[in-house]
Amino acid sequence: QVQLVESGGGLMQAGDSLRLSCAASGWTFSSLVMGWFRQTPGQEREFVAAISWSGRFTEYSDSVKGRFTVSRDNGKNTAYLQMNSLKAEDTALYYCAAAQRVAREADEKQYDYWGPGTQVTVSS
Repeated sequence: QVQLVESGGGLMQAGDSLRLSCAASGWTFSSLVMGWFRQTPGQEREFVAAISWSGRFTEYSDSVKGRFTVSRDNGKNTAYLQMNSLKAEDTALYYCAAAQRVAREADEKQYDYWGPGTQVTVSS
């Protein structure tokens, strides 16, 4: 069983930067694919970014490509989402997710473990 806990959310202004963290426990972190998703009230959960177990491969949604960077530190059992040039439309509850393997990183159904989420609010 994998436990995930996100942190780093907050109230920001448009143009600010913010880094989210996802601390994992209960499994060999270095064997997990890590994903970031976000959700706003009344909307479906949306893929944001994912990173392979080694950190060598990453994937981003078009809406965040060039502004967000996903990374991981396997020595600290932690994944990160660096968010730059924040926009009001980035406001959401951000979740990290983990799986031993995924065929499509953007498919939330392929992730087995989820954190409770951390709220990011961006005011314009």
